[in-house]
Amino acid sequence: MARGKEFFGFTGFFLLFSMVLGVGCGGSGNTIINQDLVMQASDFECITRWEYIGPYYLTNMLGADNLAEALKVAKSSKGGTFPPGTVIQLIPLEGMVKRIEGWSPETNDWEFFALAVTGTSTTIVTRGAAETTNFAGLKCLGCHAKAEPKWDFVCGDNHGCDPLPATDQMIKAFQDADPRCP
Repeated sequence: MARGKEFFGFTGFFLLFSMVLGVGCGGSGNTIINQDLVMQASDFECITRWEYIGPYYLTNMLGADNLAEALKVAKSSKGGTFPPGTVIQLIPLEGMVKRIEGWSPETNDWEFFALAVTGTSTTIVTRGAAETTNFAGLKCLGCHAKAEPKWDFVCGDNHGCDPLPATDQMIKAFQDADPRCP
């Protein structure tokens, strides 16, 4: 029994020391989780709980390192490729989710969603790749494919996409009216 305590004590100390040393030396830096994310309707929540990267909201469902990388790409003036698990929503009725590499080369691995939202829930109306249409009946890829390659199919000011038929104030008002938000 005493030997077990000594061993556990040493093992515990060694593990703690290794973690501190690893963090102190940068040994545990950003570790991007490269796995697929299959979104469920319940994963789509009040978008204003996510990071606001005007004009859209962003999160990553695969952990803090993937979220940090997604934010880095979103804020970069040079663009980049979003990591798997990134979820972007401009408005509550549609979204796009970065899937694992190879999921859909035509959409650069983005899955598009048309959503219906109520006070407490979300329903997925349509989802998929190139064939998916949004709440207005337009193919998502029709707009997102116009983004310059460095923007990874994400539209924004000066990204190459057609301008939206709504002002920034109109979009912000629609975002703030998300019925799922408290």
